[in-house]
Amino acid sequence: MKKQLSTGLGVLALAIVLSACGGSPGTSTTSSSPASSGAAAPSPTATSPAPSSSASAEAYDLEVATSSAGKIVVGANDRSVYFFSKDVKDSGKSACTGGCATSWPAVTTTSSKPVVEDVTGTIGTIPTADGKMQITINGMPIYYFGQDKAAGDIKGQGVGGVWSLVSPSGSMVTGSGSSY
Repeated sequence: MKKQLSTGLGVLALAIVLSACGGSPGTSTTSSSPASSGAAAPSPTATSPAPSSSASAEAYDLEVATSSAGKIVVGANDRSVYFFSKDVKDSGKSACTGGCATSWPAVTTTSSKPVVEDVTGTIGTIPTADGKMQITINGMPIYYFGQDKAAGDIKGQGVGGVWSLVSPSGSMVTGSGSSY
């Protein structure tokens, strides 16, 4: 009886691990492996299998995707992230408060060392007003745009002349576009 219970629990644990390793459809992230450099990104309607590296099971706070505006940083949910030009680099705080913070929610993490893939800018965190940790790139807080509802949306690019997509190196993207 004890051996059967042990075997059953082992099978259950294996099933949980395998289901957590599945890829998400429509993801268009880049990989740091040499074989993928220069390769075309999959179309937004194609289902992409999970990368075959050991890092594929890793949950990233930030990673890189290809969009109509070029390579950009996306959050863990594959939503585009933005800089607010009214923020002051290395100030340790966000200038986006009140209604701004409602329309442009902070990209937050539960870790003091966010996990990233292919983002080469300097990653850090600052405290938010509600006690969470907002991710920064090169000393600038990053945000989602409330009207970007799905992976691939970049509707916030250029809004009000103060919002910009974020490049992997942590600079502001100056291109435009509407989706990946």
